Amino acid sequence: METPMCSAYLGVCMTHSPGDEGSTQSLKTVTTTFDIIDALESLGGAGVTELADHLDISKSAVYKHLYTLKERKYVVKDGNDYRLSLQFLLLGEHVRNQNPLFRIGKPEIEKLADETGEYAHLTTEQHGLGINLCKIRGEHAVGTDYQIAKKQRANYLHSMATGKAILAFLPEERVNWIIDRYGLPEMTDSTLTDRETLFESLAEIREQGYAVNDGEEVEGLRAVGAPIHDRDGSVLGALSVSAPKTRLSGDQFRKHIPELVTRTANVIEVNLNMVERSSDIGSL
Repeated sequence: METPMCSAYLGVCMTHSPGDEGSTQSLKTVTTTFDIIDALESLGGAGVTELADHLDISKSAVYKHLYTLKERKYVVKDGNDYRLSLQFLLLGEHVRNQNPLFRIGKPEIEKLADETGEYAHLTTEQHGLGINLCKIRGEHAVGTDYQIAKKQRANYLHSMATGKAILAFLPEERVNWIIDRYGLPEMTDSTLTDRETLFESLAEIREQGYAVNDGEEVEGLRAVGAPIHDRDGSVLGALSVSAPKTRLSGDQFRKHIPELVTRTANVIEVNLNMVERSSDIGSL
């Protein structure tokens, strides 16, 4: 059964699922609805027949679910095809804006992108994957198409600077659960795909206070990330700066950017704590 890892004073939770998720039964109709939503997302829209073939369910079942989703404004019909509606955008914006880490962190991520001229990222973990809360493009940033695609999907934690910064400060039980569930897929020749090697890297990250991604997700792309903690020491997420290897090298990679991201992470932590203290005073 999933149990939430929460920062009580910030109202932020990261789902903790160290055990067998199969112990909780799911409703088949609800599962089918979400299977259809996921299929529409991955296929970029589809008709009834294509969805039925893709999901191996009857066309009548697909049609009934699509009809309900359309009535609730979650899908739109385009000719013979159905597509996800902008209702999901509204929901996503609402969820993100409710997250204190996003609200407090975004201004600092904007400053970080402006100061470095590169992409700056704000990431949190949910269900064992990395979710981009905020991604800001600096003046000299490259790889726009890749960054847009990355922003639209959950990402494996072990191949990202932000992901490793988060993993380093999660309980070992949680990290093992994530590895057991998703494995350590090889994204490039540099990706850490061995559990023992990854844990050694996480220990080093805890010692130095930041993580690096040296072409572990995309060849030739580097990143430096720092964790963001609440006042109780629980990790809420991480931030990073990414750039081509040719621009992020030498002291820039090993000293300047690490100092910059850790400083920015500390500013966000202080601002989060100030918000909480104000809430404490207001509740007296």
